[in-house]
This record gives sequence, C-alpha cells and structure tokens, in this order.
Amino acid sequence: MSDKKAAAYRLGIVTLVVLAVLTALEYWVSVGLNGSPVFLLIIALIKAGVIVQNFMHIARLWREESH
Repeated sequence: MSDKKAAAYRLGIVTLVVLAVLTALEYWVSVGLNGSPVFLLIIALIKAGVIVQNFMHIARLWREESH
C-alpha cells in the first residue's frame, strides 16, 4: 500500500473515532445535562468542522494552484 493511501486510511479512521466520541458526548449532554442547547450547539459546530475539513476538502480553497 502506498504512503498516500495509508495516510488516507489513517485520516478516515481518526475522523471516524473523533465523530464517534463527539456523538457519544452529544448523547451524554442530551441525557445528563437535560439537553443544554449551548453545549449541543458547540458539539454540532465541532462535528460540522471535522466533516467539512476532512470530507469536503475546504482547505484546498485557500491553497495556491500549482501548474
């Protein structure tokens, strides 16, 4: 397996773990803290940021194109 492919798999696994942990935290906040809207919004924004960064490749918008 190439280094680039291995890095992509690692990124996918790390993203999966981060989103799973954030989802568990979200569940805990909704059950344990009676669904505090502030905490739920913060967690949702973090999850959205992880998804945008890793799956939508938003960082490419600010990189200079190489020809």
